[in-house]
This record gives sequence, C-alpha cells and structure tokens, in this order.
Amino acid sequence: MFGDISEAALEGRPADMVITTRMCKGNFMSHWLYDGTYEVIARRLLGARGFDGFFLEYDDERSGSFEPLRHLSVDTDQRVVLGLVTTKTDALEDPAALCARIDEDVKVVPLKRLCLSPQRGFSSTEEGNSIDPQTQWKKLALVSEVVESVWADADA
Repeated sequence: MFGDISEAALEGRPADMVITTRMCKGNFMSHWLYDGTYEVIARRLLGARGFDGFFLEYDDERSGSFEPLRHLSVDTDQRVVLGLVTTKTDALEDPAALCARIDEDVKVVPLKRLCLSPQRGFSSTEEGNSIDPQTQWKKLALVSEVVESVWADADA
C-alpha cells in the first residue's frame, strides 16, 4: 500500500524534481521511540519507484543489518542515505568504524548508490536533544571527512 499510494501521488512530477523519504524511529530529547530492523518493510519501501532516495537510520544496533537493502531496485538510480552518525548523544563516532560500516553495506548496495548523513536532524522538537551546538558541528565535519575519504575515488 505504501508504494502504491506514494507512486500514485508522485505521478506526473517534473522530471527534474528529486523525491526522497526518511524513516524515523523517534528522536525526542535524545530518546528513541521504535526499534526493529527494516526487514519487515524493506520490500515495499525500497520497491517504491517514485522515490529517488531513502534516508535510513543506522546509528545503532536497533536498525539491524544492511541485509534489507537487498530489496533496493537494481534497475534504478535510487540512493540510500545511511544515517550512521547519531544525533542523540554527543559522543563522536570513530571515522574508521564509520568506514567499516560503509564497507559492510557495500556488500549489499554499490558504493555509488550510497550516501552518508547523521541519522536525522539534531532535533525533532523545540526542546532539542542532549547535544550542544559545537558537537553538532563536529559531527557534521566528521560526516564530511568520511565522505571525502570513502567517496574520493568512487565513480560518479
């Protein structure tokens, strides 16, 4: 149903319009709401051809493995934006660990179809998360550093 409704709503969109969707598991004042892997929804979600990209939270073990991404259509240019950097805590991720997670995902989805981002914005509500602005900037710089490292020689 998700794919059918979404695809019907996106019919006739301008050719240069990029449409993405983001799966949210909750992020209220650094607390999450839902857990579980993407396996139960992956076939329908990633099979929805009306989307150019999918922003998925992969910042902790609650999201499970990258295996559900095998359902990404092979005959499209759809991208998966890996939300590997958490916005719930101020702990900075290890760049090598992020690179290792991306290497793990490349076994399922080609690197040219992957992107990296924080797992979501730094706040869902005006109360914000337990993370100060300076650390938010450090996390964004970390994303940039890893992107430049991993995708430096990737095919466009």
